[in-house]
Amino acid sequence: MDMFNAPIPGQSLTTEPKGFPWERPPEIVDPEEAIQFHLARLSEPATLDAILDMIEIHELDVKTITSGILRGAVAGGMHTIDVALLVAPVIHEFIKQGAIAFGLNPEDGFEDKEEKAEYARVKKASLTKKMLKEMSPKVAVEELQEAPPMEQVATEKPNGLMSRGDR
Repeated sequence: MDMFNAPIPGQSLTTEPKGFPWERPPEIVDPEEAIQFHLARLSEPATLDAILDMIEIHELDVKTITSGILRGAVAGGMHTIDVALLVAPVIHEFIKQGAIAFGLNPEDGFEDKEEKAEYARVKKASLTKKMLKEMSPKVAVEELQEAPPMEQVATEKPNGLMSRGDR
């Protein structure tokens, strides 16, 4: 940011009061009306397609989409932050169930990704241990006996790009 074009302290107080939507009283104050408003908007085909694209193509989780929709409604003066917090679970579930109905597997956005990765790592490790326990010692010995002796491997002449060759 250019320091000479930055707003000066108190500049926001020089604009006309109630010039922004969030500075005026909200259009909807009842949470039930807000739910009806959002569900009507989310049921429109163009909006639904955009949300499904965000989930499928951009891999956004439902929590992020929901908070974006509600934040936009608050910034647009439709309802307050309090109403947004009250209607968020309904909007979240509507979006999630809509995505599931279209054959997607949306992420909720509530789980910790690092914790999920650690769980997957521990699960793979335990499956590996289980597989090793199930392997019989006979099979391991037979596989070792089928391998070429070490002296045969060591006496082969190197013939790669970096080999010296006989000089």
